[in-house]
Order: sequence, then C-alpha cells, then structure tokens
Amino acid sequence: MKRADLSDPMLIWIVAAAALAVAAWFALHQTLQPAWRTPGSPELYLTGVTGAALLLVSMVFVVVKRSGRGELAPAWFIAHVVCGTLGTVLVVIHSAGYLRRPPALLFLALLGLIALGVWARMRLSGRMAATFATKQGGFAPAGAASREALAGVIERKRTLLASLDPAAREATFSPTLAHWMRSPRASLRYASLVREENALMGTRASVGAQQAWWRPLHLTLAYLFVLGLAIHVITVTFFAGYVAGGEPITWWHLTAW
Repeated sequence: MKRADLSDPMLIWIVAAAALAVAAWFALHQTLQPAWRTPGSPELYLTGVTGAALLLVSMVFVVVKRSGRGELAPAWFIAHVVCGTLGTVLVVIHSAGYLRRPPALLFLALLGLIALGVWARMRLSGRMAATFATKQGGFAPAGAASREALAGVIERKRTLLASLDPAAREATFSPTLAHWMRSPRASLRYASLVREENALMGTRASVGAQQAWWRPLHLTLAYLFVLGLAIHVITVTFFAGYVAGGEPITWWHLTAW
C-alpha cells in the first residue's frame, strides 16, 4: 500500500483555505443571524464543542508516535493537520468575534501552533533530514570526567531497562505509550536519564537553535492550549454566572456561580 503523505502544496492549500474561511466569516459577521453573533448561543456552543473535539483529535498524533505503531504515524499526521486547522476555524466562529477576552488567548496559542508547524514542515524539515543523514561532529568534547559520568548514566539506563523492557537495546530504546502505561515511574526515570545523557553529550547544542527548540516550543503551546481549554470548559460549565457578567446565560451549564 502507498504510504500516506501530505505534500507541501496541499499543506499550503489547507491553511490558505482556513485563512480565507476565517476572513470571510469576519467580513460577513454583521449580516449573520443573531444566534451566530451571540456568544454562548446554542449554535455557537455546539460549534465550539465540535472545534474542541477536532483539536483534541489532532493531538492523537502525539500518542500514536509514542505507541510503537510507526506505520500509523503518517496517516495520523494528516489527521493532525486537517483536524487542527478545521478545529481552529470553528473555534474562531465560536468566539463570535469577541477576541479581546481572556479565552482569545487560546486562539493565539492555536495561531502559534499552526505557524510553527507549517514553518517546521516546509523550511526546517530539510535541515533536519540533512542532520539525520550526516555524521555529526559537533558534539561537546568529552573529557575524562564527562566520559566517566556518561558511562555511569548508560549503566543506570541498562539496569533500568532490564526491568522495563528486557528485550530492548539501550542504544535504540525509547519508552512507548505501552511502557508509560505499564511502568510510569520507571519510564519517567529512564526519560530523565536520557535527558542527562543528552546534556553530557551536548546533543541539543550539536544542531542549530531552530532544530533544538522548535519541538519543545510546539509542545509547550499545545499543552498550554489544552490547559486553557480545560479552564474554559470548567468556567463556562460551573461558573456560568461569573462568565456571563450579569448578562443572560445562553449556553448549557451545570451551575451559575
């Protein structure tokens, strides 16, 4: 079977279509029915729920990459892009144009995620591919103390790996989702040892800052969005009176504190 793929032109088309949809919505906003201009209306409430669900679906890609099922990653990457972009459009519509309130920070996080993801795919991916295809000579020089510390880290990794996954090789092992679910504490300790090993070897410093930090920044924005989304859902569901600020509560909620 042909491997699922998302070309750069298709990626541009998807993002451009989403941008045009958002621009059209803002241009026509004042001509829409009142329900589509009233924050929290049933129509906009369901739009927001659908958008949030699509955005959470896009995060399944992160789980799949850690599941050990690498053959599924390309297809889920496409779902990651499509669901994330469409979900962002629906979140903008859900906002009813009120982008000066705190929940608008979620929209800024989404814009950052999209911009960073597109840039990494179209501009940075070539440099990353060249890095993997080239023997790196830029690792930090290892003195006697560093070599001794590195040997200690590797030995601790091997000892821990014997209980975590006896059939795996220390040089190529990375905890998968199954390892995290079965032995979360051991997986966390192993990941900590990997970070210590990378610091001793100067792995992050061996490549440019863009390659070294784009993924941590991308993940940070994603985690901040999920945290913000959880806070937004909790406040509108349990603190609807506070969110409404004295105005009628037009959305589904449990309490009006």
